[in-house]
Amino acid sequence: MNTTTYTGSCQCGKVAIEVEGRIDSGLACNCSMCAKRASLLWFVPRASLRLTTPDDAAATYLFNKHAIRHRFCPACGIHVFGEATDPQGNAVAAVNLRSINNIDLAAIPVRHFDGKAL
Repeated sequence: MNTTTYTGSCQCGKVAIEVEGRIDSGLACNCSMCAKRASLLWFVPRASLRLTTPDDAAATYLFNKHAIRHRFCPACGIHVFGEATDPQGNAVAAVNLRSINNIDLAAIPVRHFDGKAL
């Protein structure tokens, strides 16, 4: 399986990332958070994501069970990624595909998740 290194950032560039992997799909969740911010998520091992700006440039928002650290730019407000642990205990990142540079979002299959039901 070939992997690619993708770059991305918030609108103003204060929170920037590099992510290594293969984008095979995106996830659209309808929970209160995802529905309002309209993110399209790509899940990768946390070790595959690297901030290229200081960690403290990204603010963190926690809600509900505080299981996911939603990371966003406090200057422009764009959600770039989230951090959590999967059910097996592995560190994962949920990258907002809308923040990744030079990809064709229309070509990425989208899976829908009923987060409202949780």
